[in-house]
Amino acid sequence: MMRILVADDHGIVRSGIRMLIDRQDGMRVVAEAEDGVAAVEMTLSERPDVAVLDVSMPRMTGLQAAREIKAQSPRTVVLLLSMHDDERYSFEALKAGAAGFVLKRAADTDLIDAIRAAMRGEAFVSPANQSEVLREWAAGGLDQPHEELTPRELEVVKLIAEAHTNRQIADVLHVSEKTVESHRANLLQKLGMRDRVELVRYAIRRGLVEA
Repeated sequence: MMRILVADDHGIVRSGIRMLIDRQDGMRVVAEAEDGVAAVEMTLSERPDVAVLDVSMPRMTGLQAAREIKAQSPRTVVLLLSMHDDERYSFEALKAGAAGFVLKRAADTDLIDAIRAAMRGEAFVSPANQSEVLREWAAGGLDQPHEELTPRELEVVKLIAEAHTNRQIADVLHVSEKTVESHRANLLQKLGMRDRVELVRYAIRRGLVEA
């Protein structure tokens, strides 16, 4: 059972999100918080698998809470919600260690997908913001990794960056899906990265794909 914390300063929003999540098989809301400080405290006491945080909350914003949660409970996956359709929020969410960013107006269609993607180790950004976020991420200041990748590893990075599934990558490279999964895990470890978004950024910087 996937255990989830929901934090929002509006009770009606928390109730709506709880209803949406609790309707899903294998998901259950185990805690609610009405501000960022409470979200951090309840995360440390409940240790949920996922923390869904509103960006704008009293006492501590969702971005600040995300940083605290990732520092103190790194195994908890963080997703941020916002009513603002602004690419900067998406970018800042990823910088804060969140695995995804969902617009509130699209939560009924995107939130469950975001939770499932995050638990697979993938980043999720609302489709309306995705291309701009990746361009911003690619233009950031992270140092180029020193590790050299093999030609096969570069092929895998490129295909991942182009949003191919493991099965599609396996078909292209004529290998098993298990081999693709191993390549993906090895790449993240070798490059010191945590998710697909960082691999996309690396692929853009290496000229493997276009932003």
